[in-house]
Amino acid sequence: MHTVYNGIDLASWAPVHDDELVRSLGVDPSRPSVVFVGRITRQKGLPYLLRAAALLPADVQMVLCAGAPDTPQIMEEVTALVRGLQEERSGVVWIDRLLPRRELSAVLTAGTVFVCPSVYEPLGIVNLEAMACGAPVVGTATGGIPEVVDDGVTGRLVPIDQATDGTGTPTDPERFVRDLAAALTEVVADPDAARRMGEAGRVRAEREFGWDRIARQTEAIYASILR
Repeated sequence: MHTVYNGIDLASWAPVHDDELVRSLGVDPSRPSVVFVGRITRQKGLPYLLRAAALLPADVQMVLCAGAPDTPQIMEEVTALVRGLQEERSGVVWIDRLLPRRELSAVLTAGTVFVCPSVYEPLGIVNLEAMACGAPVVGTATGGIPEVVDDGVTGRLVPIDQATDGTGTPTDPERFVRDLAAALTEVVADPDAARRMGEAGRVRAEREFGWDRIARQTEAIYASILR
């Protein structure tokens, strides 16, 4: 059996350094920031992230590029959690529209760390996009995320024990929230290490997940079958 991963266009996803653009979106590039990008669904784990955000150092921004809720209930929950955070701390930025690629790349590039708190994720293309933009990734150690994030090299993996009913729900949600907050705090506390992990992530994306490599792998598999 052969595994061929999905890939990304590395020419389209690359660092974009544009502080003025980032500021226009409400993000302060001079402050550390945690960036989330994804749909508002149970699988993406956003409510856990918002609870973890309350445990982060006060100077850390939480930048949410999040929309397209799949149920009214989760939208209400996320809205309440975001409002609660905004009452407690500054720098909670919620962008609920689909950003053009250049704008999103600029946000990812300006971010100190990208976070993927998913409880279900077959691979996580968004993690590859963040890595391609030079962002270290803190992600849940579930699904295909550990195949993308090299723990301690391109980011950090957050351990999780999950229910076996198909939902992926953490068996100990409070522990998962604490562990997520701890991993994020570790990364933002050391900007030099975060930058090195981000650079390593870009290299890994180029080496393992560019479409040229994916095409060569696929071609080699077919060639071996036809011999």
